[in-house]
Amino acid sequence: MAPAPNRNVAVLVYDGLCLFEFACVAEVFGLHRPEAGPDWYTLRTVSLDGGPVRTPFGGSVVPAGGLARLRNVGTIVIPGWPGVDVPVPDVLVAALRSAHRKGARLLSICSGAFVLAATGLLDGHRATTHWRYAQTLRTCFPRVHVDPDVLYVDNGQVLTSAGSAAGLDLMLHLVRRDFGSRMANTVARRLVVPPHREGGQAQFVQRPVAAPGRDRLSPLLDRMRRSLDRPHTVADLASQLAMSERSFLRHFQAATGTSPHDWLTGARVQHAQEMLENTRLPVDRIAEKCGFGTATTLRHHFRQRLGTSPTAYRQRFGAVAGR
Repeated sequence: MAPAPNRNVAVLVYDGLCLFEFACVAEVFGLHRPEAGPDWYTLRTVSLDGGPVRTPFGGSVVPAGGLARLRNVGTIVIPGWPGVDVPVPDVLVAALRSAHRKGARLLSICSGAFVLAATGLLDGHRATTHWRYAQTLRTCFPRVHVDPDVLYVDNGQVLTSAGSAAGLDLMLHLVRRDFGSRMANTVARRLVVPPHREGGQAQFVQRPVAAPGRDRLSPLLDRMRRSLDRPHTVADLASQLAMSERSFLRHFQAATGTSPHDWLTGARVQHAQEMLENTRLPVDRIAEKCGFGTATTLRHHFRQRLGTSPTAYRQRFGAVAGR
């Protein structure tokens, strides 16, 4: 939960630039957002030599400058890479290592993880990339603990995400780290995407799109969100869908990529974040309303998921604390 060293964000552009990933970075960090106040991010584009880069389909991008522009930024985004077998230039490796030493956060999307791995900064740490590239990343960089089954991994100062859309999840997660869940939700609404997907959610689920008329799980998830303060046992949830418990667990895992318990815990933590930001209720009362029962249980899950305490989170993001 440590704040960004500063709000200047740099995005690397290169020949063969992944346009979707680049556009996502620009959408999250580059748009002017009056509702965020004067402390919002400032985005700049950077290329290896400061010159224009070619994009697919005949386009080009003219950056603000070269790698020297990375010296005074708080966050650097690597939106993919031309190919997993394309060497990472030594000058880029040196610039990223230097920025990291000065406190900058490094964030990769999809194959951009190969760039971060080349710096050595992922050695000994968990990281992810698109599931298609996971084995290659593991082979090329055996000291990196590659996890192909998650959307993103936040190691504090170095962050990696899976495929293109997972980059949006990671960037919204970063907005939540810096500005709280209310602002992350605001940005998500502008993007018309879900406001929060846990980093541990699976990249690939067996049935990502339900057959017409057969998506019985969505109404159940809505009911669970509206009644987080109530106990939800597997037996009760399965009975609402007229399924056996075994069938329900299999269906839930296939549709969401996680278990009912983990899904509920994530939803409850998110609800607690919103209440800490927007109400003056004491922590023990919030724990009851979110379904954790006691403040001790809330603190446990809050720290496990967010790396901070409810009180510290409120002090930083609560509207009553001046935000």
